[in-house]
Amino acid sequence: MQTDKPLLPDAARRTAAWCGVVLLVAGVGAVAIWLCVALKTAVTPVLLALLGTALLGPVHRRLTGRGVKRSIAAGLTCVLLVAVVGGAGYIVVTALIDSGDQIVRSLKDTARWFVDHFGIGKNTDVDDLVARGQKLIEKFGASAAGGLLSGLSLIGTLIATSVLALLLTFFFLRDSDRAGDLAHAIAPRGTGDLVEAMGRRAFEAVEGFMRGTTFIALIDAVCITVGLLVLRVPGAVGLGALVFVGAYIPYLGAFASGAVAVLVALADRGFVIALWALGVVLAVQVLEGHVLQPMIQSRTVQMHPAMIMIALTAGASVAGLLGMLLAVPVCAAAFGILGELRAGYRGAAAPDGE
Repeated sequence: MQTDKPLLPDAARRTAAWCGVVLLVAGVGAVAIWLCVALKTAVTPVLLALLGTALLGPVHRRLTGRGVKRSIAAGLTCVLLVAVVGGAGYIVVTALIDSGDQIVRSLKDTARWFVDHFGIGKNTDVDDLVARGQKLIEKFGASAAGGLLSGLSLIGTLIATSVLALLLTFFFLRDSDRAGDLAHAIAPRGTGDLVEAMGRRAFEAVEGFMRGTTFIALIDAVCITVGLLVLRVPGAVGLGALVFVGAYIPYLGAFASGAVAVLVALADRGFVIALWALGVVLAVQVLEGHVLQPMIQSRTVQMHPAMIMIALTAGASVAGLLGMLLAVPVCAAAFGILGELRAGYRGAAAPDGE
C-alpha cells in the first residue's frame, strides 16, 4: 500500500518551523518595544525603580532579617537611596561645574595643538569647531531627553519621574515577598514555578549587574582621580566624576571619559604627562577587565563584549542616552530568563534520555 509522501522534505519543514518561531518572537519583541516607547512616560519610572530595587535589595533584606517591619525597612532604604544618590549627584555636578570650563578650555587647547603640530585643517577655526560641538551636544541631549519631555519642562519631568520612581521603589521593596504569588497568579496553569524561577533569575542578573557596576565604577573613578592628582592634571576631580558616570555605559563610557582625561593632560601638562595619563587609564581598564569584573560579577550573567555593543547601539536608537543606560541591564535580565528556560528544558528532557 502506497503512502503519500510529504510535500517538503523533513529538513525544509524543520527550517520553516524555526523561521516561524523566529518571526513570532521578533514580532512580539517589536510590539513590546513599540509599547515601551509609546508608554515611555510610565515605563521609565518602572525601569528606574527596578534598578533601584535591585541595587538596594540586599539592604532591605538585611533590615527585615533583623526584625524590622517591611514597610519601615522599605522607607529607611528609600531614605538611604535619596541620601546616596543625592550626595553622589551633588558631588558629581559640583565637580563638573567647578572644572567644566577648565576641561573645555583644555580640550580647545588640545585641538589647537593638533592643528599646529600636524597641520590638520589649517583653515579651520577651532572656536568654530567648539561652537559646533556644543550645538551637536545640545542637539543630542535634546533628542535623548525629548521623549521624556512630553510637553513639560525638562526639570519638571525629571522631578516627576524621580518621585514616581522613588515611590515605586518603596512599593517594590515592601511587597517583594509577594512576587512569587503574583507569578503563580498570572502564569498559565502548570507554569507558575517556571515563571517564578525566570523572574527570580532575571532579577538576580540585574541585581548583580547594578551592584557590580556601581562598585567597579567607584573603584575606577577613585583610581583615575588619584592618578590624575599625582600627575597634577587640572580638573582631576571632575574627570573622575565623568569616569564614574560613564562607567554605567560599558566600554563606550569608559573610552569617552578616559579620552577626555588624556586630552586634558595633553593640553595642560604636555605630551609626556599625557602618556602617563594614558598609562593610568589603560592600567585601570586592564584592572577592571581582568580582575574586577571576573571577581565581582562572576556570579551574574556574563555577556560577550560584542553583545554589549549591539545592545548599546539598539538602546541608543530606541531611547537615546536613557536607552544606552538601560540596555545592558535589560539584556542581562533577558539572558537570565533564557538561561532558566534552557535549564528547565534540559531538566524536562533528562528523564527521556535516561
